[in-house]
Amino acid sequence: MNGSPQFNWNQHAADLKSLLSASAKIKQEEALAQKTTMRLGGAARIYVEPASKDDLKTLFIYALSNKIPVLPLGRGSNLIVPDSGVDAIVVYLGNDYFSQFEVLADRKVRVGAGLRLKNLCGLATTAGLAGFEFLEGIPGNIGGALRMNAGAMGGWMFDVVETLDLMTLDGVFHTLKKADVHTGYRHCSELDHAIALGAVINPATPQQSDVISRQIDVYRKKRHESQPREPSAGCIFKNPENDSAGRLIDVSGLKKARVGGAEVSDVHANFIVNKGGATSADVIALVRHIRARVSEVAGVNLEPEVLLFGSNWKSVL
Repeated sequence: MNGSPQFNWNQHAADLKSLLSASAKIKQEEALAQKTTMRLGGAARIYVEPASKDDLKTLFIYALSNKIPVLPLGRGSNLIVPDSGVDAIVVYLGNDYFSQFEVLADRKVRVGAGLRLKNLCGLATTAGLAGFEFLEGIPGNIGGALRMNAGAMGGWMFDVVETLDLMTLDGVFHTLKKADVHTGYRHCSELDHAIALGAVINPATPQQSDVISRQIDVYRKKRHESQPREPSAGCIFKNPENDSAGRLIDVSGLKKARVGGAEVSDVHANFIVNKGGATSADVIALVRHIRARVSEVAGVNLEPEVLLFGSNWKSVL
């Protein structure tokens, strides 16, 4: 696919190569399937890994002036990429510049958006900083966790955030206090039209490294026992108030329901797994089937939690 005809992708790629620093990575028709945990979908018309905040600002201003959509990509753990790819500039903060871990004088920690959650937990454990263990098993990075207010094991990302650094899509940098950020279930409003650059996060009281490691092991064991090992995008649907999407899907008789290579996990019914060769069309069709069946059996309209990259669920459901 060559993308939308209104964009000269070859020219835009050439322009960006001349505008951004030599350390920035710029690619055309970059396959996205292996950059997501679901392992499916098409390519990005242009894929960029900026090397600095200045690179990112330049990219945003260029995209805005040329009316080109920009999509931030984290570790791809909550995304379904369309089979046709995305007609956009996909931005990934993979450069080490965005992966900082700095313990501040007050024992708070400054972290970059590109830092993997697993690495955060490892570094915090070594430093004897407790309170981040619930994030260890989430296959994402800080930026994605902030954007989605990621949660697990009873904890939420913004429970530990002190301040949030972001850049709006017009290239303006902001630092916001937690009190000025609007968050909810799997959502941060301030990042709807911006990209997270990092945060200052607040650990709990200091703890011995071996104690923190034992708690991480408890959470890791719980995840291994309750979540599938096949490629997935995490929980597909949001939990309705006072209920569980997984329970509703299970009682509707949908475990192991399958469309093409996409199947409802028999380990956790709120996961759709890629059994091999799945397409985004398979996943979307299975999502439709699940919603219809749960509505019929339980009278509940499940809403997707996973993101449809470059699009929205209303356009396909």
